[in-house]
Amino acid sequence: GTLSDANDTDTLNGTAAKFVATAEGTALAYGSLVLMALLPIFFGALRSVSSSKSKNSSDMPETITSRDAARFPIIASCTLFGLYLFFKIFSQEYINLLLSMYFFVLGILALSHTMSPFMNRVFPANLPNKQYQLLFTQGTGESKEEIVNYEFDTKDLICLGISSVVGVWYVLKKHWVANNLFGLAFALNGVELLHLNNVSTGCILLGGLFVYDVFWVFGTNVMVTVAKSFEAPIKLVFPQDLLERGLDASNFAMLGLGDVVIPGTFRHVILKKNSRTYFYTSFFAYIFGLGFTIFIMHTFKHAQPALLYLVPACIGFPVVVALVKGELTEMFSYESSEEVLPHTPRLTHFPTVSGSPASLANSMQSSASSSPRRRRHTPSNM
Repeated sequence: GTLSDANDTDTLNGTAAKFVATAEGTALAYGSLVLMALLPIFFGALRSVSSSKSKNSSDMPETITSRDAARFPIIASCTLFGLYLFFKIFSQEYINLLLSMYFFVLGILALSHTMSPFMNRVFPANLPNKQYQLLFTQGTGESKEEIVNYEFDTKDLICLGISSVVGVWYVLKKHWVANNLFGLAFALNGVELLHLNNVSTGCILLGGLFVYDVFWVFGTNVMVTVAKSFEAPIKLVFPQDLLERGLDASNFAMLGLGDVVIPGTFRHVILKKNSRTYFYTSFFAYIFGLGFTIFIMHTFKHAQPALLYLVPACIGFPVVVALVKGELTEMFSYESSEEVLPHTPRLTHFPTVSGSPASLANSMQSSASSSPRRRRHTPSNM
């Protein structure tokens, strides 16, 4: 067996029970984790900018205001403690069975949305791309009301089919490759669909989650207990014994999706400022912070809350660059929502703890309504 000391969605850790990882296996595992973390951040930010410039308001990301950011750690703490009580009161087996079904549906939607742009490029032009519509209504005559008006085409069906195969694979086998496919899709959708209106809001969000992360990891056993009980694709994993056991490897290093999505949303608000200097600076800061987390964890042989190191790096590096360039006031006064997203919808119900079922549900519901651009959902049940 293995010992996994993962701290919900906010901790980077290694597993080291009855197994001593080789230097090559450790380097491969952590190098792969860093690469997997960078992919959704980079491509999610680019896709967010692309969709925000679209004239179709349904494609625009949700805007997080400073008030939302301030409330986030409080709501996240309530959600985390609620999950802790659920696992203490109810059977872990039944809860995880429900979660598997829940993430089976969300994972299919997320992966399908992630694959959509790629499918649009590789779909043969000589094949017919038929249009379909799924319509649910309530009432008759003049009182008839649309509940769901869902338009899709052949490309979408192919994406859903491939995603469903991955979903069945994950539910039946809980294989780490299937977990990572869903995890990467969740992370990319989170970075793409959540938008910070300015740098100050990002600092509030990261600062609040810094306190949240440190308190729940070091101050209590709540996050560790939930993480050990929680079976869902809310983390990226890579085996340290891949070289010895191949795809059947089972001794994992892991990174929570919260450590990807939260810094990723902060990073792409800087990208929207149209300054490559700040974007690449923050990109390097994330790599540095994640690398330092790995170093500390490897040195002390103990799981670490990654935001403890990522937050100072992601905020500190751009601030230093702004000081050197004499643009500190300009950076904090910049409002991306006014310059790039004049009609971006406000976030009316803020998601809970990053990577948790509630936050991923909100992200995936937004994903389903925005991909592909021909789809429409009435807001009644969203």
